[in-house]
Amino acid sequence: MATNDAHLCDRLLADGWRVTGLDCFTDYYARSIKEAHLAAALAQPAFSLVEADLLAVDLAPLLADVQLVYHLAGQPGVRGSWGRQFEVYTRNNILATQRLLEAALAAGSKPIVYASSSSAYGNLPVMPLQETMAPAPVSPYGVTKLAAEHLCRLYTDVYGLPTLSLRLFTVYGPRQRPDMGFQRFLAAAAAGQEITLYGDGAQTRDFTYVSDVVAGFVSAGDLCLAGRAAGQTLNIAGGVRASVNEVLAEVARLAGRPLRLRALPAQPGDVRDTWADTALAQRLLGFRPAVGLAEGLARQWADMNEGRWKMKDGR
Repeated sequence: MATNDAHLCDRLLADGWRVTGLDCFTDYYARSIKEAHLAAALAQPAFSLVEADLLAVDLAPLLADVQLVYHLAGQPGVRGSWGRQFEVYTRNNILATQRLLEAALAAGSKPIVYASSSSAYGNLPVMPLQETMAPAPVSPYGVTKLAAEHLCRLYTDVYGLPTLSLRLFTVYGPRQRPDMGFQRFLAAAAAGQEITLYGDGAQTRDFTYVSDVVAGFVSAGDLCLAGRAAGQTLNIAGGVRASVNEVLAEVARLAGRPLRLRALPAQPGDVRDTWADTALAQRLLGFRPAVGLAEGLARQWADMNEGRWKMKDGR
């Protein structure tokens, strides 16, 4: 389980819910890291973990007694979604979503909150990005996330299945995936190792701290349980645009030393800028991000240096 999944489990358990997690432990990164992310949840009697493939497991008994489904399963990563690997993304992001929607419908229309991505937007020329804009993803990964959003909306429109899709913008924080930028930057800075920078660093992102994302998920779940989910897609973002160069300057400040950078060309599928309009999420969910970039980076830095989620090989 990755950043969002593990933190959401911890929050739901703290709120008094019984939680069943489903994970097939793909080899995208080390299983030991995923198990470490889940350690707190596994220590709770109200949490159970089912190790199974979403496309193969019998979902009927798993959904029989649940009130709400959070769908965060999928194949991550923009750069890995090109070429022959696209089959994996199609399977894990599109086909798995369709099967879960069918199962939720058969189980009595169990509401689903789906974790989508800002990658669905692509390189749109107008900022901030609004849900009413026509998306134009620039990576196969973004195509699969957008396709799964469309499936959620279709099952709402045609069958009345309650769904909400949350477009997440560059989530960071403790327990971040080892391939993500902040985790790579911070770990390399701590070890005095070289940091690979793709592009000129002037590209911007709307960075979102993980606890704010979790708050968005919880509020979205409440909206579903209140019977007010109608297939909407909502932006969930930190609300402040920053460049990668600004992030690296903050990492250098935390590390107390200059960074060693190696610049490489921007990679296929990398968008130039993201910045979200979160007015719809504010109106429907009461969503308001609480953790700014400097504070969030400092928290991730402190957590990493305590050794709880330190990755191997400086990642």
